Amino acid sequence: MKQSMLSVFLTLAGLTLAAPADLEKRATVQGFDISHYQATVNFKGAYNDGARFVIIKATEGTSYIDSSFSSHYSGATSAGLIRGGYHFAHPDDSSGATQAKYFLAHGGGWSNDGITLPGMLDIEYNPSGATCYGLSPSAMVSWIKDFVDTYHGSTGRYPIIYSTNDWWSTCTGDSTAFSDTCPLNVARYGSSVGTIPGGWPYQTIWQNADSYTYGGDSDIFNGALSSLQKLASG
Repeated sequence: MKQSMLSVFLTLAGLTLAAPADLEKRATVQGFDISHYQATVNFKGAYNDGARFVIIKATEGTSYIDSSFSSHYSGATSAGLIRGGYHFAHPDDSSGATQAKYFLAHGGGWSNDGITLPGMLDIEYNPSGATCYGLSPSAMVSWIKDFVDTYHGSTGRYPIIYSTNDWWSTCTGDSTAFSDTCPLNVARYGSSVGTIPGGWPYQTIWQNADSYTYGGDSDIFNGALSSLQKLASG
């Protein structure tokens, strides 16, 4: 068969045409994350508009359960969305293990049902004090490991870690301790994902905007729907 002029040009340039599998890897899936600040969410509308997953705030520290978690979770399930919970960490409040257990007890668990994402650890800027919660980078890494190990020990799944490049570099010393186990959700509002921290080769999810048509923040899964389903199924 004769080569097309395009393929000849690419060959001479040292390039190759992408195979279908490569093109699939570049696919993305729309999602979003929400909390009680979004009291009413049109989950079915989001699904019909292309969203396929949502991450819902469940807990914070060891004394806060999001008041909308249950209704959000039920609504997302009814709409056919893959869903999961997230925990906002307070490393200055109690141990990682204690907070992981609190999260697990209040919606953060994982079920092998094909529609539940592993729980997400939201570890980021302190909203009411020192950026790194008064912990050194090594102490912060130990705290995160305590949370991760406890969650994994209970569910058999490693939690997703949500952070920013700046916070992760500042507060963990750009630790690579979790890049081989925990999927990364990196926050950066802009036209590109930017620098990936912590030795992760790529982001699993990119929080690309702090607003979304159907509420909360916009999240982009880095892969095809089949890969998102695999993340949910384990």
